[in-house]
Amino acid sequence: MAKILALAGSNSSTSINFKLVKYTVSLMKGYPVQVLNMAEHPFPMYSEDHERENGFPDAVQELKTWIQNSEGLILSVNEHNGNPSAYFKNVLDWLSRSDRKFLEGTKIFLMSTSGGKRGAKGAFEVIENMLPRFGAEITARFSLPSFYDNFDGAIVETTLKDEHQAALDTFLDSLK
Repeated sequence: MAKILALAGSNSSTSINFKLVKYTVSLMKGYPVQVLNMAEHPFPMYSEDHERENGFPDAVQELKTWIQNSEGLILSVNEHNGNPSAYFKNVLDWLSRSDRKFLEGTKIFLMSTSGGKRGAKGAFEVIENMLPRFGAEITARFSLPSFYDNFDGAIVETTLKDEHQAALDTFLDSLK
């Protein structure tokens, strides 16, 4: 059975995207999943000077190893001003400098959510276009709009709940 890594692109201790990730993982009975709370994984801001002087931080090497030891990745991206958060973009910068194809062979269930009606679609689209450059295969997609109206420990709106489950099933089928 495929190993799966699950995380949100947020370093907030109250991340709604991490809540969506944990909910998604709770639906996956019998799958080996490692859940990372990125609020516990600080990364210095990427710069060529920092890389040249200090090399790659341990957190980068550790995350890269976790990704490469997984066949699947559940990722929910947060949005700041219509784009992925600076934190998550920074994580991707570090990982791609360490190994341009760090996602080679990795199947991804890409998700996003926000308090707004678009469900972080701006960030979602940026990341959806970016990840294949690093070797990822996005096999399933889901965006949850209006998080505070549509989530209460689980997705409460029936159509959205069914869409989420169908996307999760597609992702899991891709790992077989």
